[in-house]
Amino acid sequence: MESTLDTELLAGMLKTKRGTQGLRAIAEEIGSVSFATLSRIEQGRIPDVDTFIRICKWLEVSTETFILSSSTKAVSSKDRIVAHLRAEKELSKEHVNMILNMIDLAYNSK
Repeated sequence: MESTLDTELLAGMLKTKRGTQGLRAIAEEIGSVSFATLSRIEQGRIPDVDTFIRICKWLEVSTETFILSSSTKAVSSKDRIVAHLRAEKELSKEHVNMILNMIDLAYNSK
């Protein structure tokens, strides 16, 4: 079984969540990750496992969100939307949860 990391999605979500904050501030917020490492990840490089896990925790998404496997189906559109919403910084958690409830209703009603 061959698996790869969706570096494009990881980089996009990292950029989205950090918004206008600098990489140094985000590196401090995440902890044990350098700003240079975050810069490389935003450029599409693959992080080491520990860094990847820390970033996923900071993004509040499962590590599985970014794993592409040839033997499993690709990440669903719903899961991608949910991951992006959880990384959103401009909306409050309350608003994100409201939107997530609407998404669940929409996908469950089909």
